[in-house]
Amino acid sequence: MEFNMATMGRPRTFDRDKAVEEAMHIFWQNGYESTSLSQLKAGIGNGISAPSFYAAFGSKEALFQECTQRYLSTYALVTESLWEEELAPRDAIEITLRRSAKMQCERGHPKGCMVGLSVISTPSDENAAVIAPLTRSRARTRAGIVACVKRGIESSELRADTNERALSMVFDSFLLGLSTLSRDGVRHSDLDAAITQVMLVWDASRAKG
Repeated sequence: MEFNMATMGRPRTFDRDKAVEEAMHIFWQNGYESTSLSQLKAGIGNGISAPSFYAAFGSKEALFQECTQRYLSTYALVTESLWEEELAPRDAIEITLRRSAKMQCERGHPKGCMVGLSVISTPSDENAAVIAPLTRSRARTRAGIVACVKRGIESSELRADTNERALSMVFDSFLLGLSTLSRDGVRHSDLDAAITQVMLVWDASRAKG
């Protein structure tokens, strides 16, 4: 048997971009605290040695931060419609809920929303700084919902006496609840139908024309 000496000992090709995507899915599925280094090393790049892992990513926390930024710049963009002022406020909320439900039920990645699930999967205070970008993302989404309700009141679409905070919390809590429902296997069609129902809460607060 002949060996090609030029290829003996050649390191296996490592696709770092693909590895970050795979790691993001692992964190998305398990959360930061429940994801171990051994899971990450086994799951990315068809397995990676400890020295190679640290050389490529530095630490579990550093990799999580990179995965978080990738999620926020891709999947999490479904909530940006809350800030599109060319949309009517009611439409902005409804589009956001429908886009989020669709994304959370898609194949090819874990079910649910990494931002929403991080509340449950990373409960300890000691890791609050690690998941801070996800916490800020939830706060931004909440602020976007509040902004839509305010626009509805200011435009007289909603009654002037509408409880802005309470109505905003209805949609915010529903959005967060989608993560649990989709993770539990609730079908997208059922979630979409539920969105139609929850939007009736907005309609109930409409100003009388």
